[in-house]
Amino acid sequence: MEVIRLQYPNEFKVNEDEQIAVALGFFDGLHIGHQEVINTMIEIAEKKGLKKSVLTFDPHPSVVLSQKQQRTTYITPLPVKEKMLEEYGIDYLFVVNFSSEFAQLSPDTFVKDYLIGSNVKEVIAGFDFSYGYMGKGSVATLEQYSEFNITSIVQKEDDGEKISTTRIRELLSEDKLEEANRLLGRSYSIEGFVVQGEKRGRTIGFPTANIEPSYKYFLPSLGVYAVTLTIGSDPTVYKGVASIGVKPTFHENHKVTIEVHIIDYDRTIYGETVTVYWEHFIRHELKFDGLDALIEAIQEDKDKAIELLKDK
Repeated sequence: MEVIRLQYPNEFKVNEDEQIAVALGFFDGLHIGHQEVINTMIEIAEKKGLKKSVLTFDPHPSVVLSQKQQRTTYITPLPVKEKMLEEYGIDYLFVVNFSSEFAQLSPDTFVKDYLIGSNVKEVIAGFDFSYGYMGKGSVATLEQYSEFNITSIVQKEDDGEKISTTRIRELLSEDKLEEANRLLGRSYSIEGFVVQGEKRGRTIGFPTANIEPSYKYFLPSLGVYAVTLTIGSDPTVYKGVASIGVKPTFHENHKVTIEVHIIDYDRTIYGETVTVYWEHFIRHELKFDGLDALIEAIQEDKDKAIELLKDK
């Protein structure tokens, strides 16, 4: 997959001999609704002998367009999104820098400079895709162009509610991890590297790996989770119990950290890259009255995690 980063004004031109099918969207999370858009694009492209492509944006448009609700953390940060799209067999990933200048483009200019100018013959987008200044462009306006065909993907719902990145972020914040994973079509994951911590866990019999996320991830709610994880390029899946929190038993107003106790594992892995898969929510973060209460709770969390992960 070739990643092509586009600025405004767009000066990129594809090979004149190549005709392209493109899926349009921000695609944070690549949830099951996004997957339908991309799989439809792939099906059309293969049927018509077109190059398969995705056009997305970076950063999230809210960074430019909204003062109050800027989205600066992601379910799938751009490098993760790139890896996932490559697994689809995409030929081109177009990443458009969503800048203040780009946000001022008329819908027609966007279409002519970024779609028609790139020899796009098939456009696939969700029913609510918008583009151009003030979001005035829509699927309906795309249908007015004769240079390409437009395929609109109808709203995908779960229990009568639209499947969306916003909904999944809400679920992750509300301790509804299993539901979020169902809408994602996979377990939510965070990639990071293992850093030195306070090493308090090993003194109470539960050594932990302190995980520094590699990118600006949206974090699930503070609490304790049953997780699986992989280490480096080793495909072995390990089981663990993880906490996201501020360690209130020991600190006040401390920064949020991610710690994972890997079950039946005793190697030192500082500096290793790990991917943590968030499988089940166990409980909220609590402040305990002393070490004995904390140790008892951690053992209960570990036992619960083993039970929840028995089929993993």
